[in-house]
Amino acid sequence: MRARIYFVYFVLLVICINQAHTQTADELAKKLQNPVASLISIPIQPNFDFGIGPSDGTRMLMNIQPVIPLSISEKNNLIARVVLPIISQNDVAGPSGSQAGLGDAVISGFFSPKAPTKGGLIWGAGPVLSVPTATNDAFASKKLGVGPTAVFLKQISGFTVGSLINHIVSIGGDNNRPDINATFIQPFIARNFTGGYALALNTELSQNWEASSTNGTINIVGSKVFRIGKQTCQFGAGPRIPYGNGNFSSWGIRTVLVLLFPK
Repeated sequence: MRARIYFVYFVLLVICINQAHTQTADELAKKLQNPVASLISIPIQPNFDFGIGPSDGTRMLMNIQPVIPLSISEKNNLIARVVLPIISQNDVAGPSGSQAGLGDAVISGFFSPKAPTKGGLIWGAGPVLSVPTATNDAFASKKLGVGPTAVFLKQISGFTVGSLINHIVSIGGDNNRPDINATFIQPFIARNFTGGYALALNTELSQNWEASSTNGTINIVGSKVFRIGKQTCQFGAGPRIPYGNGNFSSWGIRTVLVLLFPK
């Protein structure tokens, strides 16, 4: 399964080989820093983690993250965002062998004003769901979770600064599985450059209140917007630096390929 995933990702990357016009690339690169921008996109984000646990385990976590904005009134949008993980891992809990499959999906809906506030603040808020879509018990919570989510940011002089947060608690599912009571925080800062280039820094912090565990990564990603024919995309890559008190890796790499569908 892992080889097939790598092959599909490679083919999509090879497609995106021509540079977009500078103005369009710059505008899209700026919109991509805004999680509630009016832009349909499909990010495909493989994360590779190494040196996990006592057996030096490895994990590939590929997040498929379609983002679809819907106009619901003259002044407001609803931004629908799905994160569907595809996981392949080996010896992450000692000599535990290999596991692969889908993880649980996270579905968010952000109600967001189309225009920034007078102070330039861009924001969105709404519900978030954790849906038990996992196909392998190693990745499954077997719980349905719900909670609030919000994002806020400002874009000034080529910089984007903001944060995304959600909190999910379980409301049903397998009674033999631990309850979900988790907070996710993702502060971010990005700098855009002429030609569709960008450099982004974020940290993704997950706090599991049931297990009293904290896990996170610091991610640094350089990216570029490209186009072939009418299909525009962005490719980025950079290091993942882990931290926390859970079963995390020694080091990792993040790559991302974003298919863009501007109006």
